Amino acid sequence: MDPKQPNLNGAYYGPPIPPQPQSYNNIGRRSSCGPCSCLCSLLKALISIIVILGIVVLVLWLVFRPNEIKVYVTSADLSQFNLTNNNNLQYNLSLNMSIRNPNKRIGIYYDYMEARAIYDGSRFGYTNNLPTFYQGHKNTSDFFPVFQGQSLVFGDSLKGTYGREKGEGFYYVEVKVYMWIRLKVSIVKIRAKPHVDCTLKLPVPGSGAKFEETSCDVDYF
Repeated sequence: MDPKQPNLNGAYYGPPIPPQPQSYNNIGRRSSCGPCSCLCSLLKALISIIVILGIVVLVLWLVFRPNEIKVYVTSADLSQFNLTNNNNLQYNLSLNMSIRNPNKRIGIYYDYMEARAIYDGSRFGYTNNLPTFYQGHKNTSDFFPVFQGQSLVFGDSLKGTYGREKGEGFYYVEVKVYMWIRLKVSIVKIRAKPHVDCTLKLPVPGSGAKFEETSCDVDYF
């Protein structure tokens, strides 16, 4: 044995292996929120909110069964409706309109209403002097738009339409009513902006014909 060779008592395993430094890169990758991950989380949250709101609306609809309002023109008085040669329309039209709330559990606040009168596609009258009120369940309320004055009206067929309808004994006038309402469902209030469209067959003044009650169309969109 070489005298310079160290004496090995037992097994020799070599120098100790130093511990590996802990890597923080993988941990950081797992805990960080990348753009894709954040976007996915946001989309999931939005979808959950939409689903919950849809379920709430469906439950409320099934419980309260909302029906749209019913609107009628019960009477109309056209005392003046003259078209001059320079397209100046002189008019005096008074209406009695009724609104019916057919719902058993829904009250309606009418916060704002305005009415417009149109003849042959040309608007000639306007009023926003209409009442605001609350309408209870299964209740009917009346309001009374009045159009009075004179207005320039235009249209290629206007004079022809006026002459023909005057000879037939009836003028066809369209009345539109725009509303801002709130539907009261228990303690919840839902806003809506329906508009009402009424096509009226108005007797020519002095003809002796009678106006017939007219049902109007209601559109919530």
